[in-house]
Amino acid sequence: MTESSAFRTDRYELTMVDAAIQSGTAHRECMFEAFARRLPDGRRYGIVAGTGRLLELIQQFRFTDAELSWLRDNEVVRSPTLDWLADYSFNGSIWGYREGEAYFPGSPLLVVEGTFAEAVILETLILSVLNYDTSVASAAARMVSVSLGRPIAEMGSRRTSEFGAVSAARAAYIAGFAATSNLEAGRTWGIPTMGTAAHSFTLLHDSEEAAFRAQVEAFGANTTLLVDTYDIESGIDMAVKVAGIQLGAIRIDSGDLPIVAAAARAQLDALGAVNTRITVTSDLDEYSIAALSGAPVDSFGVGTSVVTGSGAPAAGMVYKLVAHKNDAGAWIPVAKTSAAKASVGGRKDAVRRLDATGTAREEIVLLGDGPAGEPEFISTNGLERGLLVPLIADGQVDERYLGHSGTARARAHHASVMRELPVDAFRLGRGEPVIPTVYR
Repeated sequence: MTESSAFRTDRYELTMVDAAIQSGTAHRECMFEAFARRLPDGRRYGIVAGTGRLLELIQQFRFTDAELSWLRDNEVVRSPTLDWLADYSFNGSIWGYREGEAYFPGSPLLVVEGTFAEAVILETLILSVLNYDTSVASAAARMVSVSLGRPIAEMGSRRTSEFGAVSAARAAYIAGFAATSNLEAGRTWGIPTMGTAAHSFTLLHDSEEAAFRAQVEAFGANTTLLVDTYDIESGIDMAVKVAGIQLGAIRIDSGDLPIVAAAARAQLDALGAVNTRITVTSDLDEYSIAALSGAPVDSFGVGTSVVTGSGAPAAGMVYKLVAHKNDAGAWIPVAKTSAAKASVGGRKDAVRRLDATGTAREEIVLLGDGPAGEPEFISTNGLERGLLVPLIADGQVDERYLGHSGTARARAHHASVMRELPVDAFRLGRGEPVIPTVYR
């Protein structure tokens, strides 16, 4: 039986529904929007992630006897609301930026249309998924952009929660990471997994040579040997002695990496292991990867930095009511006007304007009738690409965005999106969003 996701929420989502049912406004048709007022300090773009996970969790958002009994026993809501929750499933429609898409301040990343009750109850679930996964994908994309095509593996499971580890691996893969160390991410989302041995494996054996021989006997000479448990230079000598010049790779997890990698490459070449690759780990982030641009490094492993969003652990998204129908059936825009927290009311669509070279120049948010159907390329002065795609239509999830194939689809879309961004997007120095958001 599939676990319910209904309690992955805040209490006030249910108490709002409870009060709205009593006041007679629960079934008023509404439109909510998830967006970010700003990017993390100094970032020039963000990357949407978590959509495929979110759609599955919405499918699982049901109140079973277990949830209903707890709500009743703890007097969270009244009987009419319990009856409504017992029959709950989301029957509205959701549009969103495709997973892997770039976004900017004000981009209407997710547009949810349904009754107030059925849409507001999803707020916490939507924000918890999108805020975390997007923060990871945005950080991962920055790392990939400075890796010069060299593969990066996600290795951060021990630096986040056991559930966050799986989500982070998926988000990083969508943003261009090549593999993960997390087995559940591999099983659930079809991500390539990798890993061989840690320092404890070397320390277990009576000598470094004995450890290397055990690993080579188990996995063959193409394995990756960790050479810095004791001394890197002697570790490389021993690795080549044991595996021969066909040794697949060495891993270095300490030291001044640009200097150490250069010395390791020279030593491997001198020993005849000219095809042995060098992978480095050791608390890498986008800045240290960029600093290794001239070093003879073949691949990277990143842990803490990617699963914590490299200093921005949440994307800062909010979920706001932007329109509802009045008693006559007309859409009425609504918006917050709070200082520094204002929102833009009204139903919206969004396009990205590209110039003749295919480079993104503007994010255009169209105020009006809201999204409808599959977006298209529209020829104007250059090209406009529609951004909002239908994800759920009248309660039915678009299966293209789920599971292994949905994850692969998001990864491919991300790769194409990154080719559209202006070159300034890839500067690591602090800066403003690389393209402006314009309301029309």
